[in-house]
Amino acid sequence: PSAAAGPEAFPCLFQALHQLYYDPNIENKNLAQKWLMQAQVSPQAWHFSWLLLNMDKVPEIQYFGASALHIKISRYWNDIPADQYESLKSQLFTQITRFAGGSKIVLTRLCVALASLALSMMPEAWPCAVADMVRMFQAEDSNVDGRARCLALLELLTVLPEEFQTSRLPQYRKGQVRSVLAQECGSVFPLLEQLLQQQDSPGFIKQKVLKCFSSWVQLEIPLMDCENLIQAAFTSLQDPELFDTAVEAVVNAISQPDAQRYVNTLLKLIPPVLGLQEQLRQAVQSGDMETSHGICRIAVALGENHSRALLDQVEHWQSFLALVNMIMFCTGIPGHYPVNETTSSLTLTFWYTLQDDILSFEPDKQAVYQQVYRPVYFQLVDVLLHKAQFPSDEEYGFWSSDEKEQFRIYRVDISDTLMYVYEMLGAELLSSLYDKLGRLLTNTEQPSTWQHTEALLYGFQSIAETIDVNYSDVVPGLIGLIPRISISNVQLADTVMFTIGALSEWLADHPVMINNVLPLVLQALGNPELSISSVSTLKKICRECKYDLPPYAANIVAVSQVRTSQCMWLMQALGFLLSALQVEEILKNLHSLITPYIQQLEKLADETPNPSNKLAIIHILGLLSNLFTTLDISHHDDDHESNEVKKLPVQQGPNPVVVVLQQVFQLIQKVLSKWLNDAQVVESVCAIFEKSVKTLLDDFAPMVPQLCEMLGQMYSTIPQASAIDLTRQLVHIFAHEPAHFPPIKALFLLVTSVTLTLFQQGPRDHPDIVDSFMQLLAQALKRKPDLFLCSNLDVKAVFQCGVLSLKFPEAPTVKASCGFFTELLPRCGEIAPVGQVVHENGKVLLQAVLEGVGGQASRSLMDHFAEILFALNKHCFSYLSVWIKEAMQQESFPSARVSPEQKETFSQQILSRERVNKRRVKEMVKEFTLLCRGLHGTEYTADY
Repeated sequence: PSAAAGPEAFPCLFQALHQLYYDPNIENKNLAQKWLMQAQVSPQAWHFSWLLLNMDKVPEIQYFGASALHIKISRYWNDIPADQYESLKSQLFTQITRFAGGSKIVLTRLCVALASLALSMMPEAWPCAVADMVRMFQAEDSNVDGRARCLALLELLTVLPEEFQTSRLPQYRKGQVRSVLAQECGSVFPLLEQLLQQQDSPGFIKQKVLKCFSSWVQLEIPLMDCENLIQAAFTSLQDPELFDTAVEAVVNAISQPDAQRYVNTLLKLIPPVLGLQEQLRQAVQSGDMETSHGICRIAVALGENHSRALLDQVEHWQSFLALVNMIMFCTGIPGHYPVNETTSSLTLTFWYTLQDDILSFEPDKQAVYQQVYRPVYFQLVDVLLHKAQFPSDEEYGFWSSDEKEQFRIYRVDISDTLMYVYEMLGAELLSSLYDKLGRLLTNTEQPSTWQHTEALLYGFQSIAETIDVNYSDVVPGLIGLIPRISISNVQLADTVMFTIGALSEWLADHPVMINNVLPLVLQALGNPELSISSVSTLKKICRECKYDLPPYAANIVAVSQVRTSQCMWLMQALGFLLSALQVEEILKNLHSLITPYIQQLEKLADETPNPSNKLAIIHILGLLSNLFTTLDISHHDDDHESNEVKKLPVQQGPNPVVVVLQQVFQLIQKVLSKWLNDAQVVESVCAIFEKSVKTLLDDFAPMVPQLCEMLGQMYSTIPQASAIDLTRQLVHIFAHEPAHFPPIKALFLLVTSVTLTLFQQGPRDHPDIVDSFMQLLAQALKRKPDLFLCSNLDVKAVFQCGVLSLKFPEAPTVKASCGFFTELLPRCGEIAPVGQVVHENGKVLLQAVLEGVGGQASRSLMDHFAEILFALNKHCFSYLSVWIKEAMQQESFPSARVSPEQKETFSQQILSRERVNKRRVKEMVKEFTLLCRGLHGTEYTADY
């Protein structure tokens, strides 16, 4: 690989480079880029790369030449004859020396190319690569000044570990090269130390040295070998110019996973970290966020990565405690996150880690550490609640929406931390929060700010949301305190709402307290700013306490008439609430609740369809769906044992939801008749029935005949996927009941025949319908295989549609078709028409499956195709052995990339005794599909 031809041999190349860099036309640029990418990987690249590096070229062109060299070396190493390694190496050294004082971007690219060469030659062909590099650049060369040579060497040493991390070396080589590099650090570190300690080393050289050290420590070099350089990096933290790079170096060195094995070195690092406290305090005082952030990163890196190792050194407990206190200072750094400080959030995971490590010790040691650290964690709670406080209203008004969102996420992180700390501190934590809140709310001398109250409540809510506080003796007191909070602003009101919501399970066990808080929730419903918190709290109370709410029901329904942006949730809340009432009460409330909407819908049904009345119709249908999702008088959802006692007697007579549906059925049909063409309206109508069927189950029975008839009309007029999905629900719940079989059977046959007609016209435009249809067929086979015995069901046509669907480009559709065949094949024996179709047409199915495996289908679907092969094997083995032989004899089938031997091997594997092991069949299919795609043994298969 060397410069053989002159520049006149590559006129197109220069033209393309000119276009790429200087042509204003974006189309030309893109074309040039495409062409150049191909040129970089072509055999000619070896020749033109060196030409482009000529000193008379502009840096962009030289850069392209250096990049092409790197690509050839890193990706096409096997094309380079071994006898050319040495000349390639010396040419690269020469070029790097030439560019040492030249363009920085070109120099870096050449260094990366040499690094790549070194990694490919180590250790056999170039055993002391790193030592050689150091020696080459330290040799006197009169043409290039010493500093430029030194910088070039540092650049080369910095990119070497980085190139290793991203290199495409095979796994076994990676381990081998890593250990060689780790030994070679003996040639690098003394040089770096010397450069850092030299008084006359300029700042930019020291900067480069620290970057180089950062790069090397990521190769898992023993921490004790890095000791001197870490100490030197600590010293560099005093120099503002080197501060950022020194922080990176120290953090990278401390954070490498292997470091915890070197406990003595870690212990030696605590004093210099603690020594940064004065610099940290000054930075905080002067508002220097960069410096405080950097020092905090160092303290957290040491504490978080090595708390277990350092806690183990019991005799050093005081120095570790000092480090913990330094991190506490960082957690409580003054200012509001993210506006005046961004450091406190870095410390939160440290507190998880420390707690986990303390709780993982054996009981005796744990007891000792609990004694030391419980007070620290109580202090942490105070610090976190202080940090969670909102700023003054005036200040908050100036925050951008992005800052408000970051603050919200930060509070969620604090909330998670508090919930976690509860494991360490237990009930005592809740008591301390309650005492503080009580003192705040009852202290008349010093009125507190709302921010203070809100933060304490927020702490309480954080814990109550996930931890069972039902046994806590402070909750009754808290519920008593809540009405005393004077709610002066939205944030506080929201937190009061969410706290009540978090206590809804407790309220279900203590119903006498509901009256303390329910009026607050109902009052908040009227405030649009509180719609999310008040509605979600009402929903929780209605779900958990529904048997205690009848006395309040009329009031809740009346208040719920307010317009709120969360009306869908509100409807679910009312569904829970009404479920606990007597039937006539439910009907009375439903009447007052739904009538205004029904009247509106009647008006809309008479109007000519247009976009705005469409939205209104979808909205009203959505409200009804949400109401029917939770309105369940048969208590299907009551798995709470505590509610067993309160269950009401099962009511006689029709279900209220069915009564309402029957009343509005004609109105819905009228709406449909006008909107049949609109998929969204059809979907909203289907959703009402689907939600009702799922909630009511058998109680829905009276509606089955009407609904089947309506669905049939809908689907025959304009086929839509949502209608098939609803048919599938009906098949699932009612098909096996003799009384409902006739209408369900008629609907199933109608949907099937309409869909088969659609297939004849060309189903490609309707992958969603095909997907839903395949799921319907699979459900029918699962719940009521008799449907396939109907004389007017064309099983052969259905089978052919399934085979067609296997070839769709949409993965969900193919997956659904595979599901259909996986249900169909086991029925070969018991359902004669199915058996006959499979035996006559199974070969076509196998052909389609093999095409998919051969590369036609996405690799993510291979397990589903394997399921079909497994089922064919199990239920039609004698046929399969003939079919697979015939299929594999076709030339280039299922892919031109597999040889006849590979096809034969696969066929034998599939028919071997291992065919009864589904996992093995899936593995065989995965192996074979990689061969068919030419991906076997490539990096693309690593995640497979």
